Amino acid sequence: MTLRDLTALELGAAIKGGEVSVKEAVQAALDQISTQDDKLNAFITVTGRRALDRAEKLHAGVRDAESPLYGVPMALKDNICTKGIRTTCASKILGNFAPPYDATAAERLERAGAVSLGKLNMDEFAMGSTSETSFYGPVRNPWDLERVPGGSSGGAAAAVAAGMGWYAVGSDTGGSIRQPASYCGVTGMKPTYGAVSRYGLIAYASSLDQIGPLCRDAADCAAVLDALMGRDPRDGTSLDGRYGCLLAELSGDIRGMKIGLPVDCYGEGLDGEVKAAVLAAACVLKDRGAEIVELSFPVMEYVVPAYYIIAAAEASSNLSRFDGVKYGWRAAEYDGLTDLYRKTRTQGFGAEVKRRILLGTFVLSSGYYDAYYKKALQVKAVVKEAFDQAFQRCGLLLTPVAPATAPRLGESLSDPLQMYLSDVYTVSVNLAGLPGLSMPCGFDSKGLPIGAQLVGPHFGEGRLLNAAHAFQQDTGYHKRAPKGGDLA
Repeated sequence: MTLRDLTALELGAAIKGGEVSVKEAVQAALDQISTQDDKLNAFITVTGRRALDRAEKLHAGVRDAESPLYGVPMALKDNICTKGIRTTCASKILGNFAPPYDATAAERLERAGAVSLGKLNMDEFAMGSTSETSFYGPVRNPWDLERVPGGSSGGAAAAVAAGMGWYAVGSDTGGSIRQPASYCGVTGMKPTYGAVSRYGLIAYASSLDQIGPLCRDAADCAAVLDALMGRDPRDGTSLDGRYGCLLAELSGDIRGMKIGLPVDCYGEGLDGEVKAAVLAAACVLKDRGAEIVELSFPVMEYVVPAYYIIAAAEASSNLSRFDGVKYGWRAAEYDGLTDLYRKTRTQGFGAEVKRRILLGTFVLSSGYYDAYYKKALQVKAVVKEAFDQAFQRCGLLLTPVAPATAPRLGESLSDPLQMYLSDVYTVSVNLAGLPGLSMPCGFDSKGLPIGAQLVGPHFGEGRLLNAAHAFQQDTGYHKRAPKGGDLA
């Protein structure tokens, strides 16, 4: 057995027991990055020297460590601020930005004894579903280098799948953790909105963004969330709750749990192999003692347009701060302040970011606000009500994560509307602020991973993780890894 075969929790236990040193684990991960990342482009910045120095510092505290993830190497998506370490959002306009502070998520992971290997590639400003819009080049899927890893947390999903770290932390605005987790065959979780602080997360759409983990399995996700979740006075949207017990309460017992299958998610547009794999996952959960209930969820046809109107509107506001004046990249030649703004943004932002800023500015403009943005907010309220009604009948929902497996590089960029529609099963979860989880549930005939999505009510993380854990106890999809160099 190699180190790559271990989950994050198993590696943490091996470090605690003295079987593996923190430095050995870090060096193994760095070796994997050096052999794999030239092909995958999952990292924007690798902090190898800093990681080895931290491993030395952590060595003395191994025996007294309380966190089960103490000393386990991981990486952060490049929109999570890290003090003194370049944080680019995969954009030219932030190419030289080194934040003067750490995000709350980074602080909490450091307190838990995490060792960061660096910053992960992504769609520029998290705007995309394929991780192809990055200024630093596209990320490739470790299962097939000619295919995308999903997005926007594609670097995070690819890194975990390829063994370049034992877990990663990304952000999810409309499926940006769950969809790449599905495409890359790992487990990814978006928690309840407000359960993890967004302080230090560079905003795309503030009412939808949420930080969460990408891991090998549900147990690892539970451990990472135990470290991440909690009220933060620096984030006005963070919520009080009962935190820190997800891993301890993970039993895999789902007897009597009602799991709903929204029939509207299994119709036209869904690939047959994906549908069969997700329905097979429902059978596994039924065999574990769950009751499967079919229900209607007719708001599905409205969720994509509502999501993209709201997200683009918030993006047009959030990205106005990048003007070449206060920080970030600045155009070399300009004639006055207005020209500085125009040239900096024209040259500094990529095509997809510009497209969404323009869309957001349009829907917020005089004469169109009521017709588009206000109606999208009304749809958001209807979506939340539909979920509330669904959870009166069942404890969880089971849907596909994406309509198909990973597309080839370039296919989605040539048809942006098709890329937006790939989020059809995930964006509703963000609109309602609910927790959602993607777990590997099979492979298609091309050998590409398929993910199933579990959705729970507010603060239903424990229920979600328990159902995923139950599924993973009876299946081995999450244990399969793409071909490539193994960690020694």
